[in-house]
Amino acid sequence: MTDPNQSLAPGAHMRAELDSQPDTWERAAAMRAEQRLLPAKGERVAVIGCGTSWFMAQSYAALRETAGFGITDAYAASEAFMDRGYDSVVALTRSGTTTEVLELVSELRKRGGSAPRVVGVIGDVTSPLVSMVDDAILLPFADEQSVVQTRFATTALALFRASLGEDLTGAIGDARLALSDVDETLAGAEQYTFLGRGWTIGLAHEAALKMRESSQSWTESYPSMDYRHGPIAIAAPGRITWQFGVAPEGLDAQVAATGGRFVQHPIDPMADLARLHRVALDRALAKGLNPDEPRNLTRSVILDA
Repeated sequence: MTDPNQSLAPGAHMRAELDSQPDTWERAAAMRAEQRLLPAKGERVAVIGCGTSWFMAQSYAALRETAGFGITDAYAASEAFMDRGYDSVVALTRSGTTTEVLELVSELRKRGGSAPRVVGVIGDVTSPLVSMVDDAILLPFADEQSVVQTRFATTALALFRASLGEDLTGAIGDARLALSDVDETLAGAEQYTFLGRGWTIGLAHEAALKMRESSQSWTESYPSMDYRHGPIAIAAPGRITWQFGVAPEGLDAQVAATGGRFVQHPIDPMADLARLHRVALDRALAKGLNPDEPRNLTRSVILDA
């Protein structure tokens, strides 16, 4: 049988999925009943994920704690510490089949009544994780066919932000504009460093990962304040330092002094990540790559027993 995907242009899935982000964010922001399944204010929470989901977990953890909702830690599922008296664990995964997430949730289930409540935020409604968690928040409308993840990550973050009382109207409007008007010069740099502060550190890490996955590019990511403690040595002509959100005072001038290009957009940082998704797609296609099927990657990492 002929694979219908073979007739699609390279990156067709990624393009459609990243362009749909404003609509999926709007839908997630309206999911009030599902948002109430997330840990309540005052609960001690761990948020786990792998890869992109881990970076979104970092952003959610920073937002939740900063908003005064309680202690919130983010972990790569393989490196999580679960013996810290957590009331709830939020497991974020697009596929619901990632080995490390399933193993961690399975271990928590073995604890019985002493285990924290587990909430799954999942894209694939048929995944085994759905039946393993106490409460499942399902986002099938944000699931993706491209291996490179864009809209599921940001839609989950939109859900989290809305659950904390944020109004996403501005972010959604910013994303529509950012996706319709992309600076073509952003895709041609030799090297990229992404920076963030607070909740946008997770966005910076995700931006770097997206560029690496999509276009096999040299990327790095750091907290903005830490960038000057060594990493700025990589800045040079032809290279980009991209700040998500507000930059430390004077950083733009310091990058300019190296001959590098400092990029900062006065829009919601999540919308700026959507812009980066388009830049990553454009860069991949310019290099003759197909980000829907990136080198050495699969949609879900499933490890042999």
